[in-house]
Amino acid sequence: QSVPGGFTPEQVQGMEHLFRQYLLDNPEVVIEAIQKYQRDQRLAEEERQGQAVLANLGALKDDADSPVIGNPDGDVLIVEFMDYRCGYCRSVVKDLKKTVEDDGNIRLVMKEFPILGPASIRASKAALAADKQGKYEAYHFALMTLPGDMSDPHLMKVARRVGLDTERLKRDMESEEIEAIIQRNHDLAQVLGINGTPAFVFGETLVRGAVDAETMRLLIAEARDRGS
Repeated sequence: QSVPGGFTPEQVQGMEHLFRQYLLDNPEVVIEAIQKYQRDQRLAEEERQGQAVLANLGALKDDADSPVIGNPDGDVLIVEFMDYRCGYCRSVVKDLKKTVEDDGNIRLVMKEFPILGPASIRASKAALAADKQGKYEAYHFALMTLPGDMSDPHLMKVARRVGLDTERLKRDMESEEIEAIIQRNHDLAQVLGINGTPAFVFGETLVRGAVDAETMRLLIAEARDRGS
């Protein structure tokens, strides 16, 4: 009796034994195979993400409802997906702000992406409502740098501090328009494979997680070299 391939069951069993013994004697082969598989998976995912970024560049850079910080006509695009209650987002805000200011030619597009509960959603709605009064940047950086629990009283306290009309802010926070902006940002994040904050797009490169000032400068230089 034989099995597919022309081998007898005894021959197959013998080869399986030899193969198993080889792996037991050379476990590094298994480790190398796993590492190669992981590398291949990572490269495939990076390729998929790159294609997704290119396919959605319009939504990333040209959405009129996404607030812009820095130079609206800047030659380098940075997009940030962020949450006001995200500690990692807060840890990079000073470096990001300084980098944008020092460079002077960066267009920073903000994607409100609240994923850490109802308070995050309220904070994002307040920030987008502040944009309607032309004070998104001031309110954004105040929320990101001042201590607070993102409760409604805190949101209104910060709003008064930066000179917002709080009654109008409250009305605008409840608008369907702002709800739709946040939903679009969530939909775009899903398409790009973003499920945490912060996440950045530097030109056409998607970067997950917090980045330090030096890494920002390198990514900006690469984007500028590519003309993106």
